[in-house]
Amino acid sequence: MNRYLISFLPWIAYAFVATSDDWRNGAEVGLAIALVVIYRDRRTGKHWDEMVIEVSAAVFFAGITWLSYKDPDSSLIPYGPALVDAWLALTAFGSLAIGRPFTLGIARRIAPEKVWKTKAFFRTNAVITTVWGVSFAGAAAALAVLIHHDPKATTASIVIKVVSFLIPVMFTMRYPATVAARQARSAHQPV
Repeated sequence: MNRYLISFLPWIAYAFVATSDDWRNGAEVGLAIALVVIYRDRRTGKHWDEMVIEVSAAVFFAGITWLSYKDPDSSLIPYGPALVDAWLALTAFGSLAIGRPFTLGIARRIAPEKVWKTKAFFRTNAVITTVWGVSFAGAAAALAVLIHHDPKATTASIVIKVVSFLIPVMFTMRYPATVAARQARSAHQPV
């Protein structure tokens, strides 16, 4: 859980700063935190595949920071929260499309090495990454509709953000144990 919070720290900081201050400042803070987290993680020996969300954050916030200077009055400004979740959904589904679910690197830090190359390990992470992607996509759509109809609905926006984060976190925490229990049951059943 702590690892996921650190991975999402740039996104959380952006949401806080952009909501309370200015989207440009939020983008700069998100970019700075993403770069610090990546630097720290690399110095501690983390592999690139363990930092997909962090690298994605650096790319996203570099782009948003650039946009904030190029077009400070962009019509995308109000849709920042939806864009964040759309980008995260793209990251999740993109990682699935290239056959490298973004949760694989993180899961390897927790799971024993003997399971890393198993189909079950890959499939479990593909399912978990899919849940994250669906949650992000759902949040992006809900936020876009909400912002379009009521741009000042901050409480509803926060609820969408929190729920769309907690659901995949809880799923991620529980699903591997469910898979392991299912495998244990099937191993004990006669053929």
